Amino acid sequence: MPNLKLDAIDRKILAALQRNARLTNVELADEVGLSPSPCLRRVRILEEAGVIGGYHASLNRSELGLGLTVFVGIKVERHHGAAPDAFRDAVRDMPEVIACHLVSGEADFLLQIVVADLAAYEKLLLGTLLNLPGVTDIRSNFAIRTLKETAPLPLGHLPQ
Repeated sequence: MPNLKLDAIDRKILAALQRNARLTNVELADEVGLSPSPCLRRVRILEEAGVIGGYHASLNRSELGLGLTVFVGIKVERHHGAAPDAFRDAVRDMPEVIACHLVSGEADFLLQIVVADLAAYEKLLLGTLLNLPGVTDIRSNFAIRTLKETAPLPLGHLPQ
């Protein structure tokens, strides 16, 4: 539960920024029904509280030559000592890994990887992933088609 209490105006600000993070403060203020100064104050409070973690451009992977998305489940031998830290550090340094989650279930970690094609994934798998510290098993799932990606957070479902 966040420490910051979000009111209806804060939710409108967050929803508007999720739709278009390039809004000027004046445009944002107009959209949420505030004057520019209080709007900017609220945005800064949301940023300082960590509710707004940054502003990003959404890039088209296929147009950039990154047409293959792979979800990789990785099982590691130990969850304590130096091995898990070395694994996490190695994964953080891999630009192909765009998300990594510690998960429950069959795998210990779930990685989302983007690469150009199957040959590029094979090279990454054989040259890097299989050599990560403590890895005992790797299961790869290939995305055939993306139906929904980088959706806005469901702000209407936040606790009041």
